[in-house]
Amino acid sequence: MDVKFESWKEIIKDENIVFKKTKVLTDNVLSYCPGCGHGVAHRLIAETIEEMGIQDQTIGIAPVGCSVLAYEFFDIDMQQAAHGRATALATAIKRLYPNKFVFTYQGDGDLAAIGGNETLHACNRGENIVIIFINNGIYGMTGGQMAPTTLEGMVTSTSPYGRDPQMMGHPLRITELVAMLPGTYYVTRQAVHKPANVRKTKKAIRKAFENQQQNKGLSFIEIVSNCNSGWKMTPVEANKWMEENMFKVFPLGDIKVDGELVKEL
Repeated sequence: MDVKFESWKEIIKDENIVFKKTKVLTDNVLSYCPGCGHGVAHRLIAETIEEMGIQDQTIGIAPVGCSVLAYEFFDIDMQQAAHGRATALATAIKRLYPNKFVFTYQGDGDLAAIGGNETLHACNRGENIVIIFINNGIYGMTGGQMAPTTLEGMVTSTSPYGRDPQMMGHPLRITELVAMLPGTYYVTRQAVHKPANVRKTKKAIRKAFENQQQNKGLSFIEIVSNCNSGWKMTPVEANKWMEENMFKVFPLGDIKVDGELVKEL
């Protein structure tokens, strides 16, 4: 039978749809490398905002790095910050607009390196914001240089023989550091490489935004991700390498819940 449809929308009825793109994401094509976790993390944040009905009340801050173009993809008020200064800017915005939902979206080179000071002090003050921290152990956008979270022995463009702790220091577990500060209320480390992990990460993001809604204080979510381009691997290889290597140094799970440590540091 030769049946013609004007568009695919005629074929798919609303009652048959099991998944569709959240309206909090724009229609712009994501510029992240195929297989990168940034796209999934974006979707989870956007879905949470939509489900909570706070699209017109949310302000996101993205600094320099792979996250710099986040304002192209979130259909909310967005503000770009200088490299490392996202938490400082988020502090100002939240204090000026205390009824708004404010979150930062940052990579490890930004948050844990040049932004380490701002990060620690915002956490120590207990600013009522949400920090989303993508940790892929490398500077992704600028050429694959060694980051504070680069693993021992890991090869990057600035550690061609592998990271040597005696010369370059040890991988910085900044999430454990902020968990020890009295100002943090919720600190967790998650991932987005498998469906089960995606569900856990979305639950964590929802909890963080609800904490802010209830004026509980600062919520910090680390998402361990891959950088298959920077790691010179296929997405499948990168996910396997991440499980076998990154998770040993950066184990997944809640670290601090409701202001109390739940994991021995």
